[in-house]
Amino acid sequence: MSLLNEISTFLQQGRAKNVKELVQKALDEGVDPKTILNDGLLDGMSIIGEKFKNNEVYVPEVLIAARAMYAGMEVLKPALTETGVESKGKVVLGTVKGDLHDIGKNLVKMMMEGRGLEVIDLGIDVAPEKFVEAAKEHNAKIIACSALLTTTMTEMQNVVEAAKEAGIRDQVTIMIGGAPVTENFCKSIGADIYRPDAASAAEEAARVCEGA
Repeated sequence: MSLLNEISTFLQQGRAKNVKELVQKALDEGVDPKTILNDGLLDGMSIIGEKFKNNEVYVPEVLIAARAMYAGMEVLKPALTETGVESKGKVVLGTVKGDLHDIGKNLVKMMMEGRGLEVIDLGIDVAPEKFVEAAKEHNAKIIACSALLTTTMTEMQNVVEAAKEAGIRDQVTIMIGGAPVTENFCKSIGADIYRPDAASAAEEAARVCEGA
């Protein structure tokens, strides 16, 4: 089994220590940092994402795999910075104003980072203007909003309106998700994309960023 396959396999098993050691070993052997990222770390996360989507693994497995990915990234980051590898795109992510739930959002963040995207995480209880300001500041391609309550999901429309008012609506893709959210609701508020789970949200975000 090649080093990169091993990195991917250990990552899927959540074995952070092994991932860290193997990433270092690959660097020592002169493997290109970008190759380690794409064919080792991101490959492993992408397989976990697919399994999660198909209910073959659950949240705990995703969390330990993500922890292993972060451990590998810690070793890899300095080398990636040197070689000037850019992220595939930037996403501004947050739970909308009035909503304090963050487990779903954090899962989306891990999955998106597992697809090579740079995520600007604004946290919970985020005002519409904050989403828009961050998108402008970081030149993000996507604004992703999460809500877990029927009472707060209406805030998503305010994010769409805020993007219009700021004159950036045609420059950003607005993604929404969360337990009460539906495709029909997405259309009714003028958002662009609704995805029912973290894995497919990350998949779609990567597609948007790569196509842009």
